[in-house]
Amino acid sequence: MSDLVQKNRVAPNNQRGPAARRADFDDLHTEPMHIQMGPSHPAMHGTVKIELDLEGEEVIDADVQIGYLHRGFEKECETGFLYQNIPYTDRLNYSSPVLNNVGYCLAVEKLFGITTPPRCQFIRVIGGELSRMADHMLALGASAMELAAFTPMLYLLEARELLLDQIDAICGARVTTNFTRIGGTLDLPEGFAAFAVERLDRALRLTADADKLLTDNPIFRERMQGTGRMAGKDLLAWGVTGPVLRAGGVPYDVRRATPYLIYGDLDFDIPIGEHGDNFDRYLVRMEEIRQSCRIVKQCLERLPDGPVNSDDRRVKWPPKRKVFGQMEELIDQFKLVLEGGYPPAGEVYHAVEGANGEVGFYIVSDGSGRAWKMRCRSPSFSNMSPLKHMLIGGQLADVVPTFGMMNMIGGECDR
Repeated sequence: MSDLVQKNRVAPNNQRGPAARRADFDDLHTEPMHIQMGPSHPAMHGTVKIELDLEGEEVIDADVQIGYLHRGFEKECETGFLYQNIPYTDRLNYSSPVLNNVGYCLAVEKLFGITTPPRCQFIRVIGGELSRMADHMLALGASAMELAAFTPMLYLLEARELLLDQIDAICGARVTTNFTRIGGTLDLPEGFAAFAVERLDRALRLTADADKLLTDNPIFRERMQGTGRMAGKDLLAWGVTGPVLRAGGVPYDVRRATPYLIYGDLDFDIPIGEHGDNFDRYLVRMEEIRQSCRIVKQCLERLPDGPVNSDDRRVKWPPKRKVFGQMEELIDQFKLVLEGGYPPAGEVYHAVEGANGEVGFYIVSDGSGRAWKMRCRSPSFSNMSPLKHMLIGGQLADVVPTFGMMNMIGGECDR
């Protein structure tokens, strides 16, 4: 967006080639310093370790090691029934679990050929966008704190708590949500619209306070502008998606590229940057928080009445009152619980726009209640791939904001 380009009006620093930088040190008769950042480091998330070669304070080589978390997500999904895998998706990106829940259920519904009722689709969008905002707030607040800007982190974490209040009201959980069901979702509680709008407005005011403290702060801009820079075409070549790609000027967003749920009928903008540096990534996430709030308010205003679950008996569990009194419903319940339903044999892929980029689920079915093969396209893994090239040529101090703006989530990266 033009506003973002205006805010980042100072062009990034030019980075010199390795040969030119090495020539500066040839007369000093020194060897590069080899240091390790992480995994036990305040700015290195989870199990990540970066081995750096330095000439003075300048990074001349970097070896990014994502570690060996190995959650075994995909194999776990192949051993359980399709409906049992929804809680596992919470543990991918635990900063925005609703988006993972929705993406997985959409993939399974595509396999069954099921379209959920309109009210369900609205509620899924509301939950997903609240989760996206909470993820961005945590990413920006943590990155600001890692640059010693402590007060903006407090504002953003307070705003995030207001969003988690709304997710808690919908599903009864704040972090591991188990938000959706195959073929449906939980309905909104009575009075949720007024409850949500009041907290959204408070969260936006807190976000604006953090924006005022950071965006025009000369120290913050000096640390962010021109650091971690990568051009849009190079980001595309590495398979980068999400805010990091859009900060490079590429307007790719799954919600616009291949609309799902009701996104094709909603009015919202896709913010993009120009320089592809850390400051553009910060600005893009800030604007996406505002756009997500805009989406949620549209959904609350246009929310239709009606059911929230599909009537397809292959996935819909019968009501308990009928299970206890009718033989057919008891048999349905028994078969679904013990055998997981029977989707048609085949393969599907469905992607959604997660907080870090394209989250996709690839499922191969042999006709049983379990997936024969499950794969997850996690954006953190792809986004981490070019990190080495973003760091080389920068300063040691630039490693912290660059890694922070990647917003790498270990459970999603290593699955």
